[in-house]
Amino acid sequence: MTPPGGMNAWTMLRAERDRDSIATHKLARGTWRRIMRFARPYRLDMSVFLVTVVIGAAIGVATPILAGRVINTITRGGSGAAAEIVRIAVLIAILAVVDALLSLAQRWYSARIGEGIILDLRTRVYDHVQRMPLAFFTRTQTGALVSRLNNDVLGAQRAFTSTLSGVVSNTIQLVLTAVVMFTLSWQITLLSLALLPMFIIPARRVGRKLAAITKESYNLDAKMNATMTERFGVSGALLVKLFGRPELEARRFGDRAARVRDIGIQQAMFSRTFFVAMLLVASLAQALTYGLGGYYAVTGAVSAGTVVTLALLLTRLYGPLTALSNVRVDVMGALVSFDRVFEVLDLTPAITEKPDAVTIPRNAGSVEFRDVSFRYPSAAEVSLASLEDVSVLDRTVSAPVLHGISFQVEPGQMIALVGPSGAGKSTTSMLVSRVYDATGGSVRVGGVDVRDATLDSLRDSIGVVTQDAHLFHETIAENLRYAKPDATDDDIWAALAGAQIADLVRDLPDGLETMVGERGYRFSGGEKQRIAIARLLLKAPSVVILDEATAHLDSESEAAVQRALSTALAGRTALVIAHRLSTVREADQILVLNHGHIVERGRHEDLVAADGLYAELYRTQFAVADSPTPYTDDDPEVIVTVPDTAAARD
Repeated sequence: MTPPGGMNAWTMLRAERDRDSIATHKLARGTWRRIMRFARPYRLDMSVFLVTVVIGAAIGVATPILAGRVINTITRGGSGAAAEIVRIAVLIAILAVVDALLSLAQRWYSARIGEGIILDLRTRVYDHVQRMPLAFFTRTQTGALVSRLNNDVLGAQRAFTSTLSGVVSNTIQLVLTAVVMFTLSWQITLLSLALLPMFIIPARRVGRKLAAITKESYNLDAKMNATMTERFGVSGALLVKLFGRPELEARRFGDRAARVRDIGIQQAMFSRTFFVAMLLVASLAQALTYGLGGYYAVTGAVSAGTVVTLALLLTRLYGPLTALSNVRVDVMGALVSFDRVFEVLDLTPAITEKPDAVTIPRNAGSVEFRDVSFRYPSAAEVSLASLEDVSVLDRTVSAPVLHGISFQVEPGQMIALVGPSGAGKSTTSMLVSRVYDATGGSVRVGGVDVRDATLDSLRDSIGVVTQDAHLFHETIAENLRYAKPDATDDDIWAALAGAQIADLVRDLPDGLETMVGERGYRFSGGEKQRIAIARLLLKAPSVVILDEATAHLDSESEAAVQRALSTALAGRTALVIAHRLSTVREADQILVLNHGHIVERGRHEDLVAADGLYAELYRTQFAVADSPTPYTDDDPEVIVTVPDTAAARD
């Protein structure tokens, strides 16, 4: 025997577990209206879906009534009894077929509506998140953001599938069932309902206990996921191996996994106890129905068929009652999911394109800073507390990091930005490509203020190579075509040749179809940089930004990258953040930054002669960091150990 309402009992238990957390969530104003806007494209599908739900609920009540008529016909007997029983049986069969078809139709429409809404929400959130400023990603927990695209979107889907259909179906079924039962025998109906508190109270008590251990389970799962993400990444795995701590990692992970196991056992026992209690209440209710109903049937107060009808309808009464008792939790759960998705959509992208944006002239290579100042946005301006796992966002306005920066780069010139760490060099370069917008003054490319330019023309005009060249876990060809989707294989090979890495790629078994691995870790640092330079060459921008592109490379790798950069910079305007003297000496002008100000500018020889900050950097940072003389095989003092991995080919 199944408990009244079948799986509705499990829904009720989960709802009780989530009641407290949902009750404390305050919805933003206008949430309902925004939900309806998402539902508008599916109005026809939802109408048909609800009609099938209503008809299905009516069939669910009609079938027990017909079963009761069969019993009454049997007990009454007579010459026409057999024919009537056959007719009723055929009608029951027809209703069963119709109900089955309606069930398929409901599932089809439910899937169509739900999956459509998932598609709309996910694509909207994904597109919106990509437009958020870089500060958003530096603050946000990636796992929390991914959860919005997965868990919360699925929760929002339930509002239009299980929650909506459940409320409509249960309401109709409850009303029809209650009316029919009270019509047949109000005494038996009231006695049956008297056991309803025994059906609800266990769920409330078990739900509260289950909530505590479930929360702990979620926290442990999150910690294990974070541990696996960090340790299974290439950098994390390498760190574990270098420090020789696999046993410690396994023990820590095992302790958490063991606790999750214990919680799983407790959850299983709580759930089974609840199920047994519900089964017992269902059995008692049916026993009362058969007992009192049988007594009334023997005394002639009701017919035998009525007793059977009441017993069958009873199983369709408790389910809707318990489900609707938690309808607020179900609806709020779906609304909370929508609200959490809308939180992300309500974050304002810092970089937007004006309606009347203009196109930067093709091959316009000039760059100009006019009295530019900049401060980084506060957490409250770019993030959400729930995505940072903090209770309140920091609203402190940060101090400016750039003050009155002015300079001009003519087409084809190279400008070097130098200065101590934290001087504002990388920040200056990011204003050119609109990773951030200047908070004062203007940045111009090709004579156009970047805030007035179309984003496509700006990104076509500028190419960037950073010190940590990122590659997606895709093939070499796919990584390069990210810069130019319509590039041919010949275009790609030409770019690879210009980046001094074509020979290495040709020697790979899969050539252009070689998977680069996570973050490109199948290749060494120098090889990744040259692939990134090939990507830049394929894009063919008029302005190139190099943010310490040769940092952290050995002398041989740097030499290869420098040769690739010579090709990449030929005929292009270049803004170079450099820490090597060889790069600085080639610059047409050197800008020395300190505490967000340009404190010196000029060519190398003039700045050294001025004996200022640049001269100090020259004597310390540049002189030390400049490329050493490469070793030779004849030098007995040099011992080089190369690990047998693809990541060490340089």
